[in-house]
Amino acid sequence: MHNFDQTISTLSDISQSELHHFGIEGIPFPSVPELREFVDICRSVLFPGYYGKNVVTGGLQYHIGVGVEHLYEKISKQFMAGIAFAQGDDFVEREVVRDAAKRRAKRFVEALPELREILATDVVAMYRNDPAANNLGEVILCYPGMHAITNYRIAHAIYQLDVPLIPRMITELAHSETGIDIHPGATIGPSFAIDHGTGVVIGATAILGHHVTLYQGVTLGAKNFPQEPDGSLVKGIARHPILGNHVVVYANATILGRVHIGDNTTIGGNLWVTHDVPAGTKLFYNAK
Repeated sequence: MHNFDQTISTLSDISQSELHHFGIEGIPFPSVPELREFVDICRSVLFPGYYGKNVVTGGLQYHIGVGVEHLYEKISKQFMAGIAFAQGDDFVEREVVRDAAKRRAKRFVEALPELREILATDVVAMYRNDPAANNLGEVILCYPGMHAITNYRIAHAIYQLDVPLIPRMITELAHSETGIDIHPGATIGPSFAIDHGTGVVIGATAILGHHVTLYQGVTLGAKNFPQEPDGSLVKGIARHPILGNHVVVYANATILGRVHIGDNTTIGGNLWVTHDVPAGTKLFYNAK
């Protein structure tokens, strides 16, 4: 029999505290499987008939009602876990965290009609931008861009409620499944389309207007990272691009820094953009 006492003792050394997290008694950590199920239920409510159980004639209200109640119970617990996780040693009272989580869960559920309305514009935008799309249902069921946008819209709604950790976990679910990385803090207007999508990156402080279309490999990132005197990165500054309305960015283009891309602008593929681009510009690579 092997003796692993020394290994166990070393791994249990709490001097490596940054690698340990001691949860609040009685409140579990946020759960990836639970959040994945939560997103699936959201899809069944937002796109009934496409996700979840088939909806029989006359049964739509019952189907949505069951889903909404299930959503509220599940996300209340995950919100509570996220808030407690972020509080750490500053945690005071379990009841305070529970009540805060339930208030936010209620506000999220009440925002579902607005969430569905903006997602409907995204579905139409995806369909209109892709000649290979045969119908809206194909976009909802098959397109990775729509999958990632849905997770982002859900996560962004939660992000706006000041719930820690949970929004990022939800967008990372889509990131792992589609290769599309959208930070939940990004601000994205309606009628948003991502075609093909693999490798798209949208940073936390990016702002996108309405009717924006991105193709695969597009990066909306930061140009540089200011540092504190101790060498750590400065947090919370606006460092990602602002795209106006009716902007198209083609495959593998990279736009970095707090630059402004004007309305009705087209950015060609494989470009590296670090400066403002006036409205109405068509910016392409010229090999001559």
